[in-house]
Amino acid sequence: MPNSFGKIFQITTWGESHGLAIGVVVDGCPPGLSLAAEDIQAELDRRRPGQSDIVTPRKEEDRVEILSGVFEGRTTGTPISMMVRNADQRPGAYDEMRDKFRPSHADYTYQAKFGLRDHRGGGRSSARETVGRVAAGAIAKKILSLAVGAPKSATGSVGGLEIRAYLTQVHDIAVPMGVLEAFPTLAEVEATAVRCPHLPTAEKMIERIKAVRSEGDSVGGVIECRVRGVPVGLGEPVFDRLEADLAKAMLSLPATKGFELGSGFAGARMRGSEHNDVFEARDGRVRTATNRSGGTQGGISNGEEIVFRVAFKPTATILQRQATVDVSGVATELIGRGRHDPCVVPRAVPIVEAMAALVLVDHWMRHAAQNKTFTF
Repeated sequence: MPNSFGKIFQITTWGESHGLAIGVVVDGCPPGLSLAAEDIQAELDRRRPGQSDIVTPRKEEDRVEILSGVFEGRTTGTPISMMVRNADQRPGAYDEMRDKFRPSHADYTYQAKFGLRDHRGGGRSSARETVGRVAAGAIAKKILSLAVGAPKSATGSVGGLEIRAYLTQVHDIAVPMGVLEAFPTLAEVEATAVRCPHLPTAEKMIERIKAVRSEGDSVGGVIECRVRGVPVGLGEPVFDRLEADLAKAMLSLPATKGFELGSGFAGARMRGSEHNDVFEARDGRVRTATNRSGGTQGGISNGEEIVFRVAFKPTATILQRQATVDVSGVATELIGRGRHDPCVVPRAVPIVEAMAALVLVDHWMRHAAQNKTFTF
């Protein structure tokens, strides 16, 4: 169904931006996993609005409630239902959008497809839907951090898989090439409001976001995500290639417009002799001398770091007058209202990590089902 993701570890998100609550049902989580609301809350706190002066001021604590699937602190193997109540609802700010289509929003396409829509903050198309993804991703992250018994990574590690996303670009301000070669720590990423681990660039990004916000405008950016400790063998041939599922996961996020793995589009400008990742024996294991493949070959993880990037467009709601049409097709004008991020990318970092975790845990379980090697 269109609101569900994953095959063995499957999630179904529900709720609207200005409805009573929003949440997710996780099915396929193994029994016996130690799980508490605090495990989920830590990730939701990274995603929530109102956490800095460069994001939406909407005040939501996003306190998670675990409704089912956990008994005496451990998962039971049954569906885990989680809910976050919407506290700071101001649907009246969207009254004008009932009859007018906001430029570059899903208003028109939802109306055309379903014949009706929830105009309050975009309803189901709002990025607030990602609350459920982050909650489910927190469970996936915990499983991946504990999982053992799967094929070893090329570096010899088992379990302890680590996912780290961070900003590399806001508008035309980008981290210089080569300065982020080391795997960033969580503290380095969280050190600034934009979640860019290169402080000189982060300061410029913050200045740019504040400048465009003062003009009632918005900007986009790029998030890079790296995953280390990945076992060899995740991914299915042909249609369910690991990078294909990662691409679908990332492009299902609101405001995304591009995905690239490893060398990405830059690889199209190289020759095979330049691009090929040469195999070598290192520390008694098969490794690659370079990682232009981004951690997958033939759609299957090769044990090297998975490296991909996701491009996000500028926030569609801007506080400037724009031309549009109403539901009858009559030309009109509209000024964005409500509370919105002038740049969605900083708050998208934990969402990208969550979706990467959901893809990886699902593929890990699929591999285990076929090869009988999964325990944690």
